[in-house]
Amino acid sequence: MSDVERLREYLHRMQDAARQALGFVSDLDLERFQEDVRTQMAVTMAFVLVGEAASRISARFPDFTEEHPEIPWARIKGMRNLIAHDYYELEMPLVWDTLQRELPNLIAQIDELRSRHVQGE
Repeated sequence: MSDVERLREYLHRMQDAARQALGFVSDLDLERFQEDVRTQMAVTMAFVLVGEAASRISARFPDFTEEHPEIPWARIKGMRNLIAHDYYELEMPLVWDTLQRELPNLIAQIDELRSRHVQGE
């Protein structure tokens, strides 16, 4: 797999996991989310997957992350680390807020990146 293909794959993984997370809660509100441990686990695993792909992009393609500061790479990796290492310290309202406010933006930003890079920019 070429570097370009690998980068595209990591971006796809980020976007796919973000979409899945949003899908897991599409029929829930915050109260129901806080009561649904199974969905919490699914959503937080999706965040881990988003963060892991972001971490790989940062490690393998540091120039790319520098060229695209609109993506909060460090915050994404920080969320992944918090979930992976301090899961029981998570505040589900914060997870919910991040899910609702940040993931739609991330999906749109990755769409933009992918379309620009497909066109050769």
